[in-house]
Amino acid sequence: MSDLPRRAVTRSAKLASLPLGFAGRTALGVGKRTLGKPAEAVAIEIQARTAEQLFKVLGELKGGAMKLGQMLSIFEAALPPEIAGPYRATLTKLQEAAPPLPASAVHKVLAEALGDDWRDRFESFDDRPAAAASIGQVHKGVWADGRPVAVKVQYPGAGKALISDFNQLARLGKLFGVLMPGLDVKSMLAELKERVVEELDYTIEADSQTRIRAAYLDDPDFYVPEVVAQDGNVLVTEWIDGTPLSKIISEGDQETRDHAALLYCRFLLSGPKRSGLLHGDPHPGNFRLLADGRLGVLDFGAVDRIPADFLHRMGRLLRIGTMSDITEVEDALRDEDFIREGVTIDAESLQAFLAPITEPFVNETFAFTREWLRDMAARVTDLRPTNVVRQLNLPPEYVIVHRVLSAGTGVLCQLECEIPARAESLRWIPGFADEEDGELVSG
Repeated sequence: MSDLPRRAVTRSAKLASLPLGFAGRTALGVGKRTLGKPAEAVAIEIQARTAEQLFKVLGELKGGAMKLGQMLSIFEAALPPEIAGPYRATLTKLQEAAPPLPASAVHKVLAEALGDDWRDRFESFDDRPAAAASIGQVHKGVWADGRPVAVKVQYPGAGKALISDFNQLARLGKLFGVLMPGLDVKSMLAELKERVVEELDYTIEADSQTRIRAAYLDDPDFYVPEVVAQDGNVLVTEWIDGTPLSKIISEGDQETRDHAALLYCRFLLSGPKRSGLLHGDPHPGNFRLLADGRLGVLDFGAVDRIPADFLHRMGRLLRIGTMSDITEVEDALRDEDFIREGVTIDAESLQAFLAPITEPFVNETFAFTREWLRDMAARVTDLRPTNVVRQLNLPPEYVIVHRVLSAGTGVLCQLECEIPARAESLRWIPGFADEEDGELVSG
Protein backbone atom coordinates (compact mmCIF):
# COMPACT_ATOMS: atom_id res chain seq x y z
CA MET A 1 0.00 0.00 0.00
CA SER A 2 2.87 2.32 -0.83
CA ASP A 3 0.62 4.74 -2.70
CA LEU A 4 -1.19 5.67 0.53
CA PRO A 5 0.34 7.76 3.34
CA ARG A 6 1.64 5.33 5.94
CA ARG A 7 4.36 7.04 7.99
CA ALA A 8 3.17 8.30 11.37
CA VAL A 9 4.67 11.76 10.80
CA THR A 10 2.77 12.20 7.54
CA ARG A 11 -0.50 10.97 9.05
CA SER A 12 -0.13 13.21 12.11
CA ALA A 13 0.63 16.23 9.94
CA LYS A 14 -2.50 15.68 7.84
CA LEU A 15 -4.70 15.29 10.89
CA ALA A 16 -3.10 18.29 12.59
CA SER A 17 -4.00 20.43 9.58
CA LEU A 18 -7.71 20.10 10.42
CA PRO A 19 -7.94 22.32 13.54
CA LEU A 20 -5.47 24.79 12.02
CA GLY A 21 -7.64 25.14 8.95
CA PHE A 22 -10.73 25.62 11.11
CA ALA A 23 -9.02 28.37 13.14
CA GLY A 24 -8.09 30.18 9.93
CA ARG A 25 -11.60 29.98 8.53
CA THR A 26 -13.09 31.21 11.82
CA ALA A 27 -10.79 34.25 11.85
CA LEU A 28 -11.69 34.96 8.23
CA GLY A 29 -15.38 34.70 9.14
CA VAL A 30 -15.00 37.32 11.87
CA GLY A 31 -13.47 39.64 9.30
CA LYS A 32 -16.35 39.09 6.87
CA ARG A 33 -18.96 39.81 9.56
CA THR A 34 -17.10 43.01 10.41
CA LEU A 35 -17.39 43.99 6.75
CA GLY A 36 -21.16 43.48 6.83
CA LYS A 37 -21.71 39.95 5.50
CA PRO A 38 -24.73 38.32 7.27
CA ALA A 39 -23.69 36.19 10.26
CA GLU A 40 -25.78 33.22 9.08
CA ALA A 41 -24.19 33.23 5.63
CA VAL A 42 -20.72 33.38 7.19
CA ALA A 43 -21.55 30.49 9.55
CA ILE A 44 -22.78 28.32 6.68
CA GLU A 45 -19.63 29.10 4.68
CA ILE A 46 -17.37 28.14 7.61
CA GLN A 47 -19.29 24.89 8.18
CA ALA A 48 -19.17 23.94 4.52
CA ARG A 49 -15.43 24.59 4.20
CA THR A 50 -14.73 22.81 7.48
CA ALA A 51 -16.68 19.77 6.28
CA GLU A 52 -14.92 19.82 2.92
CA GLN A 53 -11.45 19.81 4.50
CA LEU A 54 -12.43 17.31 7.18
CA PHE A 55 -13.63 14.66 4.77
CA LYS A 56 -10.88 15.35 2.24
CA VAL A 57 -8.22 14.56 4.84
CA LEU A 58 -10.11 11.55 6.21
CA GLY A 59 -10.53 10.21 2.70
CA GLU A 60 -6.81 10.45 1.97
CA LEU A 61 -5.83 8.31 4.93
CA LYS A 62 -6.12 4.53 4.95
CA GLY A 63 -6.77 3.01 8.36
CA GLY A 64 -8.50 4.58 11.32
CA ALA A 65 -9.15 7.96 9.73
CA MET A 66 -10.74 6.42 6.66
CA LYS A 67 -12.62 3.95 8.85
CA LEU A 68 -13.96 6.80 10.94
CA GLY A 69 -14.91 8.65 7.77
CA GLN A 70 -16.92 5.63 6.66
CA MET A 71 -18.64 5.33 10.02
CA LEU A 72 -19.56 8.96 10.59
CA SER A 73 -22.75 8.82 8.57
CA ILE A 74 -24.39 11.37 10.86
CA PHE A 75 -21.84 13.98 9.78
CA GLU A 76 -22.03 13.00 6.13
CA ALA A 77 -25.82 13.33 6.32
CA ALA A 78 -25.37 16.89 7.50
CA LEU A 79 -23.35 17.86 4.44
CA PRO A 80 -24.60 19.43 1.23
CA PRO A 81 -24.46 17.06 -1.76
CA GLU A 82 -21.63 18.97 -3.45
CA ILE A 83 -19.39 18.02 -0.49
CA ALA A 84 -20.76 14.61 0.48
CA GLY A 85 -20.76 13.33 -3.12
CA PRO A 86 -17.05 13.83 -3.84
CA TYR A 87 -16.21 12.51 -0.35
CA ARG A 88 -18.05 9.24 -0.98
CA ALA A 89 -16.38 8.99 -4.38
CA THR A 90 -12.95 9.43 -2.76
CA LEU A 91 -13.62 6.62 -0.30
CA THR A 92 -14.86 4.31 -3.05
CA LYS A 93 -11.82 5.06 -5.20
CA LEU A 94 -9.45 4.40 -2.30
CA GLN A 95 -11.20 1.15 -1.46
CA GLU A 96 -11.02 -0.10 -5.02
CA ALA A 97 -7.48 1.11 -5.65
CA ALA A 98 -5.92 -0.40 -2.52
CA PRO A 99 -3.36 -2.93 -3.80
CA PRO A 100 -3.70 -6.45 -2.36
CA LEU A 101 -1.30 -7.72 0.26
CA PRO A 102 1.53 -9.65 -1.46
CA ALA A 103 1.26 -13.44 -1.24
CA SER A 104 4.45 -13.63 0.82
CA ALA A 105 2.94 -11.27 3.44
CA VAL A 106 -0.29 -13.29 3.49
CA HIS A 107 1.67 -16.51 4.02
CA LYS A 108 3.56 -14.91 6.90
CA VAL A 109 0.32 -13.92 8.67
CA LEU A 110 -1.06 -17.43 8.13
CA ALA A 111 2.11 -19.02 9.55
CA GLU A 112 2.03 -16.76 12.62
CA ALA A 113 -1.61 -17.63 13.30
CA LEU A 114 -1.94 -21.26 12.19
CA GLY A 115 1.66 -22.47 12.43
CA ASP A 116 4.42 -23.11 9.90
CA ASP A 117 2.50 -26.18 8.69
CA TRP A 118 -0.58 -24.06 7.87
CA ARG A 119 -0.76 -25.50 4.33
CA ASP A 120 -1.49 -28.95 5.81
CA ARG A 121 -4.82 -27.59 7.05
CA PHE A 122 -5.92 -26.79 3.47
CA GLU A 123 -6.47 -28.90 0.38
CA SER A 124 -5.86 -25.70 -1.58
CA PHE A 125 -5.43 -21.96 -0.98
CA ASP A 126 -5.82 -19.18 -3.56
CA ASP A 127 -3.16 -16.49 -3.15
CA ARG A 128 -5.33 -14.01 -5.05
CA PRO A 129 -7.70 -12.15 -2.70
CA ALA A 130 -11.40 -12.62 -3.39
CA ALA A 131 -12.25 -9.38 -1.56
CA ALA A 132 -10.48 -6.53 0.22
CA ALA A 133 -11.51 -4.14 3.00
CA SER A 134 -9.97 -1.36 5.06
CA ILE A 135 -8.23 -3.63 7.59
CA GLY A 136 -7.90 -6.96 5.81
CA GLN A 137 -8.62 -9.14 2.80
CA VAL A 138 -10.39 -12.45 2.12
CA HIS A 139 -8.99 -15.47 0.23
CA LYS A 140 -10.83 -18.55 -0.98
CA GLY A 141 -9.54 -21.96 -0.02
CA VAL A 142 -10.57 -25.57 0.49
CA TRP A 143 -10.22 -26.90 4.04
CA ALA A 144 -8.68 -30.30 4.72
CA ASP A 145 -12.15 -31.86 5.08
CA GLY A 146 -13.09 -30.68 1.58
CA ARG A 147 -15.22 -27.70 2.55
CA PRO A 148 -14.77 -24.45 0.59
CA VAL A 149 -13.73 -21.75 3.07
CA ALA A 150 -13.27 -18.00 3.27
CA VAL A 151 -9.94 -17.04 4.87
CA LYS A 152 -9.89 -13.54 6.36
CA VAL A 153 -6.36 -12.15 6.81
CA GLN A 154 -5.75 -8.87 8.66
CA TYR A 155 -3.21 -6.43 7.22
CA PRO A 156 -0.01 -6.33 9.33
CA GLY A 157 0.04 -3.12 11.37
CA ALA A 158 -3.62 -2.34 10.70
CA GLY A 159 -4.48 -2.32 14.39
CA LYS A 160 -1.69 0.05 15.36
CA ALA A 161 -2.60 2.50 12.58
CA LEU A 162 -6.27 2.34 13.52
CA ILE A 163 -5.71 3.13 17.19
CA SER A 164 -3.24 5.90 16.38
CA ASP A 165 -5.73 7.59 14.06
CA PHE A 166 -8.52 7.45 16.62
CA ASN A 167 -6.31 8.91 19.33
CA GLN A 168 -5.54 11.81 16.99
CA LEU A 169 -9.13 12.30 15.90
CA ALA A 170 -10.45 12.26 19.47
CA ARG A 171 -8.72 15.63 19.92
CA LEU A 172 -10.80 17.20 17.16
CA GLY A 173 -14.15 17.26 18.97
CA LYS A 174 -14.65 21.01 18.62
CA LEU A 175 -14.16 20.82 14.88
CA PHE A 176 -16.79 18.06 14.49
CA GLY A 177 -19.06 20.12 16.74
CA VAL A 178 -19.10 22.91 14.14
CA LEU A 179 -21.15 20.65 11.88
CA MET A 180 -23.56 19.41 14.55
CA PRO A 181 -23.57 21.76 17.58
CA GLY A 182 -26.13 19.62 19.45
CA LEU A 183 -23.88 16.55 19.36
CA ASP A 184 -21.80 15.14 22.23
CA VAL A 185 -18.88 14.39 19.93
CA LYS A 186 -16.44 13.21 22.61
CA SER A 187 -18.73 10.41 23.80
CA MET A 188 -19.60 9.42 20.26
CA LEU A 189 -15.94 9.12 19.22
CA ALA A 190 -15.16 7.07 22.34
CA GLU A 191 -17.93 4.63 21.43
CA LEU A 192 -16.73 4.37 17.82
CA LYS A 193 -13.17 3.69 18.97
CA GLU A 194 -14.31 0.91 21.29
CA ARG A 195 -16.29 -0.76 18.51
CA VAL A 196 -13.46 -0.49 15.97
CA VAL A 197 -10.95 -1.92 18.47
CA GLU A 198 -13.28 -4.90 18.84
CA GLU A 199 -13.46 -5.24 15.06
CA LEU A 200 -9.69 -5.78 15.01
CA ASP A 201 -10.04 -8.78 17.32
CA TYR A 202 -10.98 -11.81 15.23
CA THR A 203 -11.62 -13.78 18.42
CA ILE A 204 -14.57 -11.49 19.15
CA GLU A 205 -15.77 -11.76 15.54
CA ALA A 206 -15.60 -15.57 15.67
CA ASP A 207 -17.58 -15.61 18.93
CA SER A 208 -20.19 -13.22 17.52
CA GLN A 209 -20.61 -15.25 14.33
CA THR A 210 -20.93 -18.49 16.30
CA ARG A 211 -23.55 -16.94 18.57
CA ILE A 212 -25.59 -15.54 15.69
CA ARG A 213 -25.31 -18.78 13.74
CA ALA A 214 -26.73 -20.68 16.73
CA ALA A 215 -29.66 -18.26 16.94
CA TYR A 216 -30.55 -18.83 13.27
CA LEU A 217 -29.60 -22.49 12.90
CA ASP A 218 -32.07 -24.34 10.65
CA ASP A 219 -33.97 -21.08 10.05
CA PRO A 220 -36.01 -21.20 6.81
CA ASP A 221 -35.07 -17.61 5.95
CA PHE A 222 -31.36 -17.25 6.79
CA TYR A 223 -28.00 -18.97 6.66
CA VAL A 224 -24.98 -17.93 8.72
CA PRO A 225 -21.70 -19.70 7.78
CA GLU A 226 -19.93 -21.78 10.41
CA VAL A 227 -16.63 -20.65 11.92
CA VAL A 228 -14.08 -23.30 10.92
CA ALA A 229 -10.97 -21.95 12.66
CA GLN A 230 -9.66 -18.77 14.27
CA ASP A 231 -6.27 -17.79 15.61
CA GLY A 232 -4.48 -14.46 15.80
CA ASN A 233 -5.17 -12.29 12.75
CA VAL A 234 -6.76 -15.09 10.71
CA LEU A 235 -10.41 -16.17 10.63
CA VAL A 236 -11.59 -19.16 8.57
CA THR A 237 -15.30 -19.62 7.90
CA GLU A 238 -17.48 -21.57 5.49
CA TRP A 239 -17.58 -20.15 1.98
CA ILE A 240 -21.08 -19.52 0.65
CA ASP A 241 -22.09 -18.83 -2.92
CA GLY A 242 -25.16 -16.87 -3.91
CA THR A 243 -26.31 -13.71 -5.65
CA PRO A 244 -24.90 -10.62 -3.93
CA LEU A 245 -27.49 -8.10 -2.83
CA SER A 246 -25.66 -5.53 -4.96
CA LYS A 247 -26.44 -7.59 -8.08
CA ILE A 248 -30.10 -7.86 -7.09
CA ILE A 249 -30.14 -4.07 -6.73
CA SER A 250 -28.82 -3.63 -10.27
CA GLU A 251 -30.44 -6.56 -12.08
CA GLY A 252 -33.18 -8.16 -9.96
CA ASP A 253 -36.84 -8.20 -10.97
CA GLN A 254 -39.43 -6.67 -8.62
CA GLU A 255 -40.40 -9.97 -7.00
CA THR A 256 -36.79 -10.85 -6.23
CA ARG A 257 -36.04 -7.37 -4.91
CA ASP A 258 -39.07 -7.43 -2.60
CA HIS A 259 -38.19 -10.92 -1.34
CA ALA A 260 -34.54 -10.04 -0.68
CA ALA A 261 -35.54 -6.74 0.94
CA LEU A 262 -38.01 -8.39 3.31
CA LEU A 263 -35.40 -10.92 4.48
CA TYR A 264 -32.75 -8.19 4.78
CA CYS A 265 -35.08 -6.05 6.90
CA ARG A 266 -36.15 -9.07 8.97
CA PHE A 267 -32.57 -10.09 9.73
CA LEU A 268 -31.48 -6.63 10.85
CA LEU A 269 -34.57 -6.16 13.05
CA SER A 270 -34.66 -9.67 14.53
CA GLY A 271 -30.99 -9.95 15.49
CA PRO A 272 -31.11 -8.18 18.87
CA LYS A 273 -34.16 -10.15 20.04
CA ARG A 274 -32.92 -13.54 18.81
CA SER A 275 -29.20 -13.34 19.59
CA GLY A 276 -28.70 -10.15 21.61
CA LEU A 277 -26.47 -8.88 18.81
CA LEU A 278 -27.05 -6.35 16.03
CA HIS A 279 -25.16 -6.86 12.75
CA GLY A 280 -23.29 -3.56 12.48
CA ASP A 281 -22.30 -3.53 8.80
CA PRO A 282 -25.39 -3.87 6.59
CA HIS A 283 -23.44 -3.26 3.37
CA PRO A 284 -24.99 -5.10 0.37
CA GLY A 285 -21.71 -6.99 -0.10
CA ASN A 286 -22.31 -8.81 3.18
CA PHE A 287 -25.53 -10.46 2.02
CA ARG A 288 -26.16 -13.20 -0.55
CA LEU A 289 -29.47 -14.57 -1.82
CA LEU A 290 -28.95 -18.33 -1.89
CA ALA A 291 -30.36 -20.71 -4.52
CA ASP A 292 -32.97 -22.00 -2.04
CA GLY A 293 -34.28 -18.49 -1.38
CA ARG A 294 -32.59 -17.97 1.98
CA LEU A 295 -30.46 -14.94 2.75
CA GLY A 296 -26.83 -15.72 3.53
CA VAL A 297 -25.15 -13.29 5.92
CA LEU A 298 -21.42 -12.53 6.12
CA ASP A 299 -18.94 -10.44 8.13
CA PHE A 300 -19.61 -10.18 11.85
CA GLY A 301 -16.63 -8.00 12.74
CA ALA A 302 -18.85 -5.03 13.55
CA VAL A 303 -21.64 -5.99 15.94
CA ASP A 304 -23.41 -4.22 18.78
CA ARG A 305 -24.56 -5.99 21.91
CA ILE A 306 -28.16 -4.99 22.63
CA PRO A 307 -29.37 -5.71 26.20
CA ALA A 308 -33.05 -6.55 26.55
CA ASP A 309 -33.82 -3.41 28.55
CA PHE A 310 -32.21 -1.17 25.93
CA LEU A 311 -34.07 -2.97 23.13
CA HIS A 312 -37.36 -2.25 24.94
CA ARG A 313 -36.38 1.42 25.43
CA MET A 314 -35.52 1.64 21.75
CA GLY A 315 -38.89 0.14 20.82
CA ARG A 316 -40.69 2.57 23.11
CA LEU A 317 -38.83 5.49 21.54
CA LEU A 318 -39.75 4.27 18.05
CA ARG A 319 -43.40 3.91 19.08
CA ILE A 320 -43.56 7.36 20.67
CA GLY A 321 -41.80 8.81 17.62
CA THR A 322 -44.75 7.73 15.47
CA MET A 323 -47.27 9.56 17.66
CA SER A 324 -48.98 12.81 16.80
CA ASP A 325 -48.32 14.30 20.28
CA ILE A 326 -45.06 16.18 19.60
CA THR A 327 -44.71 17.13 23.28
CA GLU A 328 -44.51 13.46 24.25
CA VAL A 329 -42.11 12.85 21.37
CA GLU A 330 -39.82 15.65 22.57
CA ASP A 331 -39.97 14.38 26.16
CA ALA A 332 -38.98 10.89 25.00
CA LEU A 333 -36.07 12.26 22.97
CA ARG A 334 -34.87 14.20 26.01
CA ASP A 335 -35.19 11.10 28.21
CA GLU A 336 -32.86 9.24 25.84
CA ASP A 337 -30.51 12.27 25.51
CA PHE A 338 -31.20 12.84 21.81
CA ILE A 339 -31.89 16.40 22.93
CA ARG A 340 -29.25 17.43 25.44
CA GLU A 341 -29.96 19.43 28.56
CA GLY A 342 -30.13 23.16 27.83
CA VAL A 343 -30.83 22.69 24.09
CA THR A 344 -34.04 24.34 22.83
CA ILE A 345 -35.98 22.66 20.03
CA ASP A 346 -38.75 24.14 17.89
CA ALA A 347 -41.60 21.62 18.24
CA GLU A 348 -43.15 22.29 14.82
CA SER A 349 -39.78 21.89 13.08
CA LEU A 350 -39.16 18.64 14.98
CA GLN A 351 -42.56 17.27 14.00
CA ALA A 352 -42.08 18.25 10.35
CA PHE A 353 -38.69 16.52 10.36
CA LEU A 354 -39.86 13.29 12.02
CA ALA A 355 -43.15 12.75 10.18
CA PRO A 356 -41.76 11.41 6.87
CA ILE A 357 -38.99 9.45 8.62
CA THR A 358 -41.54 7.47 10.63
CA GLU A 359 -43.68 6.63 7.58
CA PRO A 360 -42.27 3.09 7.17
CA PHE A 361 -43.35 2.29 10.75
CA VAL A 362 -46.86 3.74 10.43
CA ASN A 363 -48.18 2.34 7.14
CA GLU A 364 -49.01 -1.34 6.68
CA THR A 365 -46.59 -1.51 3.75
CA PHE A 366 -44.09 1.07 2.62
CA ALA A 367 -42.41 1.67 -0.74
CA PHE A 368 -38.75 2.45 -0.17
CA THR A 369 -37.64 4.59 -3.12
CA ARG A 370 -34.63 6.63 -4.09
CA GLU A 371 -36.89 9.69 -4.33
CA TRP A 372 -38.02 9.27 -0.72
CA LEU A 373 -34.39 8.85 0.36
CA ARG A 374 -33.37 12.02 -1.51
CA ASP A 375 -36.15 13.90 0.27
CA MET A 376 -34.90 12.59 3.63
CA ALA A 377 -31.36 13.62 2.75
CA ALA A 378 -32.49 17.10 1.78
CA ARG A 379 -33.95 17.56 5.24
CA VAL A 380 -30.59 17.03 6.93
CA THR A 381 -28.24 18.67 4.43
CA ASP A 382 -29.48 22.17 5.22
CA LEU A 383 -26.62 23.82 7.12
CA ARG A 384 -28.68 26.78 8.34
CA PRO A 385 -28.62 27.21 12.13
CA THR A 386 -32.43 26.94 12.14
CA ASN A 387 -32.31 23.32 10.92
CA VAL A 388 -33.57 21.24 13.87
CA VAL A 389 -31.32 18.31 12.89
CA ARG A 390 -28.24 20.26 13.91
CA GLN A 391 -29.56 20.55 17.48
CA LEU A 392 -29.97 16.80 17.96
CA ASN A 393 -27.50 14.55 19.77
CA LEU A 394 -26.58 10.93 19.07
CA PRO A 395 -26.17 9.12 22.42
CA PRO A 396 -23.20 6.69 22.43
CA GLU A 397 -25.36 3.58 22.84
CA TYR A 398 -27.28 4.55 19.69
CA VAL A 399 -24.20 5.12 17.49
CA ILE A 400 -24.16 1.68 15.85
CA VAL A 401 -27.97 1.47 15.85
CA HIS A 402 -28.06 4.77 13.95
CA ARG A 403 -25.49 3.54 11.46
CA VAL A 404 -27.42 0.32 10.82
CA LEU A 405 -30.76 2.13 10.51
CA SER A 406 -29.31 4.72 8.12
CA ALA A 407 -27.35 2.30 5.96
CA GLY A 408 -30.09 -0.34 6.01
CA THR A 409 -32.70 2.19 4.93
CA GLY A 410 -30.38 3.25 2.12
CA VAL A 411 -30.08 -0.33 0.88
CA LEU A 412 -33.86 -0.82 0.98
CA CYS A 413 -34.26 2.34 -1.11
CA GLN A 414 -31.67 1.06 -3.58
CA LEU A 415 -33.73 -2.11 -3.88
CA GLU A 416 -36.80 0.04 -4.74
CA CYS A 417 -38.95 -2.39 -2.76
CA GLU A 418 -42.31 -2.42 -1.02
CA ILE A 419 -42.38 -4.39 2.23
CA PRO A 420 -44.36 -4.54 5.53
CA ALA A 421 -41.62 -2.87 7.61
CA ARG A 422 -44.14 -1.97 10.31
CA ALA A 423 -45.23 -5.59 10.81
CA GLU A 424 -41.59 -6.67 11.07
CA SER A 425 -40.95 -3.97 13.66
CA LEU A 426 -43.99 -5.02 15.69
CA ARG A 427 -42.79 -8.62 15.58
CA TRP A 428 -39.17 -8.11 16.53
CA ILE A 429 -38.85 -4.90 18.59
CA PRO A 430 -40.26 -5.18 22.12
CA GLY A 431 -41.85 -1.94 23.28
CA PHE A 432 -42.95 -0.90 19.81
CA ALA A 433 -46.09 -3.03 19.97
CA ASP A 434 -47.50 -1.27 23.04
CA GLU A 435 -49.58 1.33 21.21
CA GLU A 436 -52.22 2.01 23.81
CA ASP A 437 -50.23 5.01 25.13
CA GLY A 438 -51.19 7.35 22.33
CA GLU A 439 -52.39 8.05 18.86
CA LEU A 440 -50.15 7.13 15.94
CA VAL A 441 -49.40 9.62 13.22
CA SER A 442 -51.66 8.86 10.26
CA GLY A 443 -49.91 7.59 7.18
